[in-house]
Amino acid sequence: MKILCIGRNYADHIAELQNERPAEPVVFIKPDTALLRDNEPFYLPSFSTDVHYEIELVLKINKMGKNISPKFAHKYYEEIGLGIDFTARDLQAKLKEKGLPWEKAKGFNGSAPISNFLPKSQFADLKNLNFSLQINGETRQNGNTSLMLWDFDEIIAEISKYFTLKTGDLIFTGTPAGVGPVAIGDRLTGFLEGQELINFEIK
Repeated sequence: MKILCIGRNYADHIAELQNERPAEPVVFIKPDTALLRDNEPFYLPSFSTDVHYEIELVLKINKMGKNISPKFAHKYYEEIGLGIDFTARDLQAKLKEKGLPWEKAKGFNGSAPISNFLPKSQFADLKNLNFSLQINGETRQNGNTSLMLWDFDEIIAEISKYFTLKTGDLIFTGTPAGVGPVAIGDRLTGFLEGQELINFEIK
């Protein structure tokens, strides 16, 4: 099982980090040791003093495929969940300055908490899904899939050009604006179409 992630998929998030708008999806990978399940607490790593939350919708791949056409991509996932893409922003900045890969800042242990998954059939319109993140009861991020630069099907098609998708693979689809740091004692709560799917503490 692999975790594939899309960066810079919401224009307002690109703007807030003063990044260049990409001409194609930015893809990076987290190892399976990044997964955090069942609302287990997230422990701040010792190597960073500026870990940021990023709420994202996550697709669970249900069958093997490669070089998938966008018009067939919907056949490769049946479930959607929420995830947090934790990022050691200070470490990422140092790596980017040197033109080095981001993996240490994005793929460290526990950096990919995920929720339970819901059948996509329960949602009327996958191109109009609302999701949000609260920290200590205060809403910090609001997202809607209509604001994505690349939708679910386009993401699957792009990724599958380079990586064969397998059953159980997870795709993090990008974060909206509002990212920021977490601190010990914070409680993160994530919602998809009003349903609470994530609720865990920072330690």
